[in-house]
Amino acid sequence: MSLSMREKTVVKTFLNKMRGQHDEVGSEALARLMVVFPQTKSYFAHWKDLSKDSVNVRKHGIVIMDGVYDALAKIDDLNAGLLTLSELHAFMLRIDPVNFKLFIHCILVTLSMMFPEDFTPQVHLAADKFLALVALGLQQKYR
Repeated sequence: MSLSMREKTVVKTFLNKMRGQHDEVGSEALARLMVVFPQTKSYFAHWKDLSKDSVNVRKHGIVIMDGVYDALAKIDDLNAGLLTLSELHAFMLRIDPVNFKLFIHCILVTLSMMFPEDFTPQVHLAADKFLALVALGLQQKYR
């Protein structure tokens, strides 16, 4: 699976348009992940408050969305661009790789809720493919 030039343009345009609210997107998507998929809470057991407005969820949501934007900058070679993050998640954080797929689903739902006018079927397709490729890039050290 790869992104066409058109899909790259669509996803870059959309994500850059919502960049100013990426902290809100990140915290909403992360809080949603822990509610919809409660097994993911185990990675954050040391946090007392798991609501989207908690300091920890907001901070980590920003870190995650910064990673998405970093991947966007490396869209032409995601595997090379995400190698360090893949190593971190596989060897240090020991994140179950299925969680990447769960989380990209939560990001897509959040984007569709927060930007309903901009989240067209074309944006949905391009963003879904891009985030799926990001998830695959993060999983490369698991193989």
